[in-house]
This record gives sequence, C-alpha cells and structure tokens, in this order.
Amino acid sequence: MELEGVLAELRGSFESGRTRSLSWRQSQLRALSDILHKEEEGIFRVLKADLGKHQAEAYLHEVGSSIKSLNHAIKNVKRWMAPTKAVVPMVAFPTSAEVLPEPLGVVLIFSCWNFPIGLSLEPLIGAISAGNAVVLKPSELAPASSNFLANNISKYLDNKAIKVIEGGPDVGEQLLEHKWDKIFFTGSPRVGRIVMTAAAKHLTPVVLELGGKCPAIFDSLSSSRDRKMAVERVVGGKWGPCSGQTCIAIDYLLVEEKFAPILVDLLKETIRRFFVRPDYISRIINRQNFERLSNLLKDPSVAASIVHGGSLDSEKLSIEPTILIDPPLDAEIMTEEIFGPLLPIITLKKIEESIEFIRARPKPLVIYGFTNDEKLKRRIIAETSSGAVVFNDAIIQYLLETIPFGGVGQSGFGQYHGKFSFDIFSHGKAVAGRTFLIEFSFRYPPWNERKLQLMRSIYHFDYIGFLLCFLGFK
Repeated sequence: MELEGVLAELRGSFESGRTRSLSWRQSQLRALSDILHKEEEGIFRVLKADLGKHQAEAYLHEVGSSIKSLNHAIKNVKRWMAPTKAVVPMVAFPTSAEVLPEPLGVVLIFSCWNFPIGLSLEPLIGAISAGNAVVLKPSELAPASSNFLANNISKYLDNKAIKVIEGGPDVGEQLLEHKWDKIFFTGSPRVGRIVMTAAAKHLTPVVLELGGKCPAIFDSLSSSRDRKMAVERVVGGKWGPCSGQTCIAIDYLLVEEKFAPILVDLLKETIRRFFVRPDYISRIINRQNFERLSNLLKDPSVAASIVHGGSLDSEKLSIEPTILIDPPLDAEIMTEEIFGPLLPIITLKKIEESIEFIRARPKPLVIYGFTNDEKLKRRIIAETSSGAVVFNDAIIQYLLETIPFGGVGQSGFGQYHGKFSFDIFSHGKAVAGRTFLIEFSFRYPPWNERKLQLMRSIYHFDYIGFLLCFLGFK
C-alpha cells in the first residue's frame, strides 16, 4: 500500500471513533504486553544482533522497563481519560467547567537505535493510551529490532490503527512531507532540526527527545562505603546501558583534583569487577560510530590524557571502557556528546566550581550529583538548568513514571513517561457551561456608573460590596 493509502486508512480508523474507547486502548496496551511476554526470546535475539546486548541488559533496560510502563498505563488509563473538574471564579457564577483529554489524531513516532525496543514502545504506550492512531518509524540502524517490531506489532495489534513503517532516511523524509497531528522524535539534535523544520510547514507540534553532555559532579564522599557504592553507580550509569550509547549516560565527571587519583583507582577496580566477560558490555552500533569514537582518541593531546583503557577492536566494533583525565576543553571529546564508552574526568580546585562549569555550557538532559552535602545539592538545583537532576545514582530517573522525562533547551523539549506520555499525546479540551436560572444584566450595555461599580466589586473580590451595590444600598 502506498503511503497515502496507509495514512488514509489510519485517518479513517481514527475518524471512526474506534480508538477513543477505553476498551480499544486497554486491548492494545495488553497486546503490547503480550509481545513482551510471549516474544521475549525474540527480543533478546534481535538486541544481540543489533547491539550485542546481553540478555540481562536487554531485560533491565528494555523489556522489564516496558512491562512496568505498560502495567502502569493499563491500570491508570481509565482515570487519565476522565475529565477534570475546574475551579470557577465567582466572576463567572453560575458556570461549571472541566478539562476533557481528547486524542490528537494520527501521530508519528520516530524511535532510535540505542534502545530500539524500549524507546519505540515507551512513546507508543502514551500515544495508544491517549486514543490516537499511530505510525511508528523504527531506526534503520537497528534492522533486526525494526523488523521484529514491524512483524509483531502487525500481528498482535490493530493493524488498521497502529502501523510500523520501516526504512532509511528517505522513508523518514517521505513521512515528514505529510501532515500529522503530532510528531515525537528521539535522536540527535542534527536530525531533530530537520524534523522540526519539516513539521513547521504544516504547523505540526513536535516533541524532541535529544541529549547533550550530561555531567556528573562527584564530591569526595567521606565514607568508604558511600564512595564504593557511588563509583558502582557511575560505572553502571556510564558503561552499563548500551556501552554509554545513550542520551542519559554520564558524559563527563567533575571532581576536585586532590580526589581524582583515588576516584580513578576506584573506577578501574570496578570496571574490572563488572566487565569480566566481553559480552557484558554492548558493542558500538556500526562502523561509522566506531570510527567517530576512535577519532576522538586520535588527537595527541586527548590520547595523552588516557589513564585507563583505550584499546579498540575494529572487527568486533568494541571499545574498552576508557578513562581520561583533563583532556583539552576545546577538544571534540569535550565539546560534542560522546555517546560511547569514553569518560573524561575534569579536575577542579573546589567542587563548587562545577556549578559554573555546567552553567557555561548548553543545558543538559540530566545533571548527576554524587554528594551528601545538602548545601551543594540545593545550589545544583537552584543555580543550574537541566531536564532533570539526580543525586547519588544514575539512569534511575528513566524508570520513574511519576516524574516527567525530557530535556530543556538544546537537550530537547516535551516530557513523557507515565501520565506525562498520555498528556503529551492528548489535547486538554476546555469545556464550560452555564444555566439559564439567573442572569446579571450589568454584563451588558447600556453602561452606567452602577454597573461599573458592580464590575469593580466582583473583579476585586469584594462580594459584600457587590451585594450591597446590587441591592441598591451602595
């Protein structure tokens, strides 16, 4: 079927009203859950083929997290759909008002390659929960996962209202030529600009989930137990999910220079302990990205800053977890998002200098802070801007449906997860109404001083004055 025919079928399904019902939404969410449960082995296979992910990593970051999101949506979608009563000011008496969530229509989701299952399903859950017809365009850079989604979503879900369209950039360009009711894009800022430019031609609202250089402030924790746990969480948050190929991975560490040698030794020991087998860490997605990361290390001044790792395997597309101390701040490794297993450490005289260091750069998707200093925590929150702030852990914010996930500035805009996903694919329709039981004639001409006094009283919340004026005593 040609793209025009596909869109016509989707539009027809939405206009029929079928996708608006609670039963349809819940049935499609349960069908997604069936895919995750019944096709788990298939998911493991495609994630291994595309990214070399171990089954445990695949379950932790894609299968399990998606099941949790689906369970949350299935449980709450009925409540999310319900209208919300609005408080009406006295000036509008006797009026009732509510906000009614309604689906936007036919929406387009571009997912990305680093979590090709999880980052396809997470926005799809929101779009379905909100009652939309959907086109999902998976990343062609994860072809096995893309094909898995195309085959199984058409098999398990309503194929007349939810479709997967595979292909490369040419297919993406064709999709962007059409009018959508919303576009949700996860990927790089470069492609995000292309999506936004195309969407502007149709005045289509866009959600951009981008990325940036996410810093981690690492204070010199006094407790050896806290240090050990914090370092484990740094290693897990940097190299655990997809070998650092994720928008919320720690991009660089900020530490006091006197503490840096201790931190490096702890990082080395933890890396050796965690990654005892090569398949415990994902490979680089493709040769292009492998070469990009390799080139970051070819700069002599950057290579000189390596204190651990640095070995490359071009056949297996693998890069050893690599630590660098104080690479030049104008080097590409410190000006562009790394998106890989390289971790620069920037040393400072005082840890408080980290706040100004972060403020001088584009707003990141998340700032991590490893500290027990409550004053420093308050300063980080108050004096920096980011999509999120997380203390004493990394990546964990992605698993929380009760807080929004999204960027600010160059790291993106629009927030999702949990009800935030429902809201981003809904329009809050304002509904107001009055009865014919009573009317206030001062609303209408001809104007006079008494009507003016009545209006002043009610807008200034002087209801006693209003009553006296209305009754003729003022």
